[in-house]
Order: sequence, then C-alpha cells, then structure tokens
Amino acid sequence: MWKIISFNCYLIWRNMLRQKRRSTISIGSITLGMVALILASGFIEWIYQDMRESTIHSQLGHLQIIKPGYFEAGKADPYRFLFSDDLEQDLLENPTLQNSNHLIKTIVPRLSFSGLISHGDATLSFIGEGVDPQEQVYFGNALKISTGSNLSADHPDHLIMGEGLARNLGVTVGDQVVLLVNTATGGINAVEMTIDGLFSTVTKSYDDNALRLPISTAQQLLRTQGAHSWVVLLNDTHQTDAALAALRNTLSQDRFEIVPWYQLADFYNKTTVLFTKQVQAIKLIIALIILLGISNTMTMNVVERTGEIGTAMALGVKKFDILRQFLCEGALIGGIGGALGILIGWLLAAIISSIGIPMPPPPGMARGYTGEILLTSNMVLEALALAILTTLIASVYPAWKASRMQIVDALRHNR
Repeated sequence: MWKIISFNCYLIWRNMLRQKRRSTISIGSITLGMVALILASGFIEWIYQDMRESTIHSQLGHLQIIKPGYFEAGKADPYRFLFSDDLEQDLLENPTLQNSNHLIKTIVPRLSFSGLISHGDATLSFIGEGVDPQEQVYFGNALKISTGSNLSADHPDHLIMGEGLARNLGVTVGDQVVLLVNTATGGINAVEMTIDGLFSTVTKSYDDNALRLPISTAQQLLRTQGAHSWVVLLNDTHQTDAALAALRNTLSQDRFEIVPWYQLADFYNKTTVLFTKQVQAIKLIIALIILLGISNTMTMNVVERTGEIGTAMALGVKKFDILRQFLCEGALIGGIGGALGILIGWLLAAIISSIGIPMPPPPGMARGYTGEILLTSNMVLEALALAILTTLIASVYPAWKASRMQIVDALRHNR
C-alpha cells in the first residue's frame, strides 16, 4: 500500500516538474498572492490589537461594574446611579476581586459628569471624568500626554484635557479655566482649575470634548461621595470573558451590572467591521487570480498529456485514479505556493515591523502612528488553506475532463 502511495506521489512530482516554466509561473502567482494576503492581514491585525489595547487602557478598562441601567438611563439622571458606601464596600469585599491577582491587575473608581468650561470669553461644553491619579501606574501611557504632565495626587486643583478641547477653547498648559456643573443636590457649583497637561487617545471625538481631574476634586465639585463605575483592568485582554463570567457568578445581578469593553467600544467595533470587509475583498481577489491561473495550467497539462492519459487508461488505470492524480497535482502546486508565500511574508513582516510603517491619522482618530505587521497562527493557517482549497477547486474541471476521456480518442491524439 505504501509503495503504491509513494509511487503515485513520485509520479505527481515528476509530472509537475515536466513543465517547469508553467509550474513556476503558477507557484509564483500563488506565492505573490499569499505574500500580499499575509502582509495586508497582518497589518490590519496589528491595527486591531493596537486600537483595542489603546481603547482599553486609555478609556474603558476591560470591564466596568455599574448599577443596572446606567448606560441606558444614566445620561438623563446620572446621580440616581451613583454607588453608595455600602454598595462599594460589598463590591470591594467580593472574593473574586480579592483572590484574583493572577487575573485582575487593579480596580479603580470613575465619576462621570458634564458641564461648561470657560476661559476668558470662550465657553464650551465638556464631558468630564473624575479618576484616581494613581491609576496611570497600571493603565500605562495609552492616554498619551502630548504636552505637560499627567494628574498627580499632590495637585488636586489641576486637570488634564484633550488636545481638541484645548484647541477649541484656546488654552494650553498652565492656563486657568473654570468648570461649571450641576450638583447632586440640584444646585450649581463652579471651581477654578489649572491645566496640567493635554492628552490624545485613538478617538478624536473623545479628545475634542473630554477632560479629567482627580476624583476627590470631582466629588467636591459635584457634592457627592459616590462613583458611577468601577473599572477593572486585567493582566491579559484574552481573559476578559473568564473574568466577566467569574464576576457575574459572584456579584448580585440585581445590584451590579458588569459590562465588557467590547460592548462599549463603538468606534473600535465599526472599524473592525470595515477592515474585515476589506480583508475579505482581498481574499476574494486573490482566490480569483489563483482560480484563473491554476485552471489554465491544469487545462494545458491535460491537453498535452492526452495520449499518456489514454495509454494509462488502456493499461487499466481507473478514471477515479486519473481524477485524483490531477487534483493532487493542483493541491501540490497550491501547497508549495502557499508555503513559500507564508515564508516570504513572514520574513517581510519581520523586516517591515523592525523598520515601522509611518501612518497619518486616519478619519476619526486623533494622531498618526507607526504601524507593524502582526502574524497569528490562525492567519497563517487560513492563508495556507486558501491556497490549497483554491487550487483544488481550480483543478476540478480539468481533472474531471481528463478522467472522462474515451480511450480510443485519447490514443489517437498524438498521431
């Protein structure tokens, strides 16, 4: 049995080498297609990862623990969804949060509010967040401070704001601004703050409206002691669903609602949908190129080997074996081209990533970036499968045509 298989493989290999030029062109077209697919998919995969991590670490965290209904009705009545002292105590004493150091990096409070900010004769609306100044130790520099410095517990009367908001207001680091808000008791309160720094995130619309200040100052400004949400940061984004399930199993669903980052990242979700469609279009174009190229190659092989096919059938080779031989030749061409494309694509990806790809700010984003190529095992397997399956499909008709030949007609072909 193994001798027969080995002999068939040898025949398939020899038949492919008989037309070196044609086989080389076919393999080369598949290789180039795979390289293009690998580089395009890897670049978009890197964008996914960079945007995801930047969104998580600069704004959302991995999970947000809120009172039920806050995201649906919180804008209309935000003070109804503040955590009370006993609710915060129950949350922080939760065994999942206390005993999951391998899963959870930190949990910090956030107080959201909105109001008016003034400087000189200019007045604009803003969305604000009261945050713990120490959270940057865990969240890193995804919230990029372009000018000045970040929040500090030593300066409770300082704030940071988005570059777009500062530009629209006409202010810079060191300027004094006045915040005017509605308090939890229904009154109006104002505070004078100093701009400590300007920040930028991946979302331009956020930078055009947002500012942050220490949560203790925000609580004094709003005349409240609560927080709207507790943001959970994990050690690994891939552990989001596991942490979500663990918290939902231990926290009362009537008192707490846990929302993962991917339900809140609207801009990220729309961007991934757009880029996924682009990758699918690239795959379709490459598949069509391979189909046309391999179909032409295999058809020419069948025509040139018509006499041999007739001789083989006259000697007792079954039609199914003829069909299988040509399909295997097509799959071999696809496998070799796919493997070479993946290898060259991997080498180019490593070189390009080491150099970097300078990119301007895309629509809806606040800053440019230096891109890289990120390859994953699923991406490589999908590319190889695409190369082999497409060549198999392209070989079906030529192989079927070869297997349906009449012996007498095939033997007459070379006369």
